[in-house]
Amino acid sequence: MNEEHEEHSEQRAAPRNEPEALPSKDAPDPPAEARTHPAAEPETEPKPAPEPEPEPKPETEPKPAAEPNPNSKPEPQGTSEPEAPQDAPETAADPQAPATTPPGQVHHNNVNQYFYGELNASGAQFGLGTAGSDNARRRAVGRLDAGEADAILAPYVKPACFERAALALEQDGVVVLVGPAGTGKRSGAVALVDALADGSEYVVLSPGRSLDDLASGKVAFEKGVGYLLLDRMGEDSSQTADFDWRRVRDTVREHDAHLVVTTVRSGDGGAVESVEHVPWQLPDLAAVLRVRLVRAGCARDTVERAVSLMPGGCRIAEVAAAAERISRGAAPDEVWQDYGSSAAQPVRDWFAGDRTPQEWAEVTTLAFVNGAGYRDFETCQERLEEWVAPAFPQPVTPEEQAAAARRAVDRRQSLSRNELVAVEERKNGALTRTALVFPHPQYRQWALQELWAGRSTPYWNGVRDWLTELVAAQPGLGLQLSVAQGLALLTRPAFDEVADNYLHPWAGGAAGPAGQSTATLVLQCMCLDESLAATALGVARGWARSYDPALRSSAAAAFSGALGVRFPTDAVTILLRLIRSGGRSVDAAFALAGLVAVLAECGQDTGAVFRPLAYRLRAQRETLTGRHKDNVLGAALTVLRARDARTGRLVCASLMERDERQTATIGELWAGVLDNLPRRGRALAALNATLRELPAVTERPERVAGRFGRSLGAALPPDDGPPLAAALRQVAARADEAVTGLVETFLTAVLSTED
Repeated sequence: MNEEHEEHSEQRAAPRNEPEALPSKDAPDPPAEARTHPAAEPETEPKPAPEPEPEPKPETEPKPAAEPNPNSKPEPQGTSEPEAPQDAPETAADPQAPATTPPGQVHHNNVNQYFYGELNASGAQFGLGTAGSDNARRRAVGRLDAGEADAILAPYVKPACFERAALALEQDGVVVLVGPAGTGKRSGAVALVDALADGSEYVVLSPGRSLDDLASGKVAFEKGVGYLLLDRMGEDSSQTADFDWRRVRDTVREHDAHLVVTTVRSGDGGAVESVEHVPWQLPDLAAVLRVRLVRAGCARDTVERAVSLMPGGCRIAEVAAAAERISRGAAPDEVWQDYGSSAAQPVRDWFAGDRTPQEWAEVTTLAFVNGAGYRDFETCQERLEEWVAPAFPQPVTPEEQAAAARRAVDRRQSLSRNELVAVEERKNGALTRTALVFPHPQYRQWALQELWAGRSTPYWNGVRDWLTELVAAQPGLGLQLSVAQGLALLTRPAFDEVADNYLHPWAGGAAGPAGQSTATLVLQCMCLDESLAATALGVARGWARSYDPALRSSAAAAFSGALGVRFPTDAVTILLRLIRSGGRSVDAAFALAGLVAVLAECGQDTGAVFRPLAYRLRAQRETLTGRHKDNVLGAALTVLRARDARTGRLVCASLMERDERQTATIGELWAGVLDNLPRRGRALAALNATLRELPAVTERPERVAGRFGRSLGAALPPDDGPPLAAALRQVAARADEAVTGLVETFLTAVLSTED
């Protein structure tokens, strides 16, 4: 399937506010290398292949379903299962037993569980004005639906540079908007294509698209459509930048389309004359605020008061968030305390004072260990002080030593005097728990920025070693997520620091399995912010290309969660490449199943996984042999057996009830694995389990079973129906009468296609 089809075809559904699903009870079907070399991974793995070739465009895009998140554990079987001798026995992968985890393997399910189940626990400020955690629950690519486009365009205020960009887009068909995050490049790009494209279709392309992708036909530009490539990564060679941009311009012109690219960089390193790069500017924020408040029906005096009180240093997203709160009746003077310089000033004032090493450690600990109780917090703080001690002069005089000793035994009172530390009482059932937090959630990001600006390398070396030690000790879920949130916020002022000292080493195993899952959690948290999501994608793509199996395992884990939801086409492409290459194929199979479940839980299109996997199964009948064939088949069976851990139900069973259009592709996947004799025994047992669960997920199990049977029968090779029916009847022989009747309904539908 063409990747551009995935990007073009976005259908959104409202996310459900439900807890995250736990790991599935199904383990991936072992791939070839897992069965022939079960003891260990090879020390050296082949270099990953380039991105897979474009695939034929499938049928009409199905409607997304809504279902929770599993991954994989062995499925307990109530009936005997005939298994082919080639299949190795399944082994449980208990996410709570890291001691038995193979080296370099990440618990994908834990990552998703932490992220979706605990996401808001520590009050991190992400995605202002963009629905907060909902950012991580919807696609960042694909067709921009009419509702979202209208929400962007209706209150839009043009900046001074808009006409220059519009003229360049009209002349060349392509324009690049350059500017830092928070300047409104995304809304500006939508407004530009709306002004100049012939139609009202807007397609958001993946930021991972290279200039060669855009110029060589990997993106199928359509006449009259406006294309947006937001936060382009800019990985292209500077020596050929102008030539590459010229090719892109000519391709877009040839198809009579329009393309707007946004980036934070001023260029690709070389002079680009073929496509204009326009420095983007903020619009008049007072005008933006007025438009939004007037449209919301606010009284004139409320509008003018809100405008007069607006602090400096606001981003457009902050202005939009403030306008929404004011329009709902909040007092402007209270609202503005949370945005721009008003939010930052109390933090800056605190750091401007003469602070002791203990006070520096208090705020640093709070930035990463947010929401802990006194005992855990003080334990972490004491350990941090030991690590950062070399960054401060040691007390020399008896008076200095006595003062340091007094501070050490007076920690709790020192915390009570710290203006950046607040105590919050949190209800936990009938109990109340004390948590140390910032007085306002937005203080956290400003504290991290001030810490980064105010402390030098020796201090940050100590912070790095402290956090690595903390994470390697496998802390609780809340603490692990809090560390990830802090590091995600630190990427704003110091991305290189986070990438070089935390993300890459931890993803490579330097802090053990918990460090790997924390590194992937950082990327999931970055997905909450529109301006950081593309950066997270770039990091994970780099891990996936690595020779290091641990990094590739971490990449698979990252793409099984929020990052995969935001960029499903990139996720599926990379996971399938890992599966086919053989390196970390078990991890990638788990991740692909997890991604299906997370997409369903978020109400997004699970066909983003099903369709390319079905394409691979079709292609393998003629082209794939040996290990590649085994790996793809194993991944397909793993996906089909993914479970919703909250209900214990198979995800695919629920999807066939909730979205009829998914049934045809699911039937094609089943046909592919049933056609493989070595896996047929295991596949039949899993198929029987799917049919047994239909009464639990639908009030019309016979109807769903019949539709499922017709889809499977249509996809099976000729004359395969009768042998399949006989084998399935044998597997289902011990079922009760109601289930036996359902199996017969299913088989009747399968055999009806033989005619």
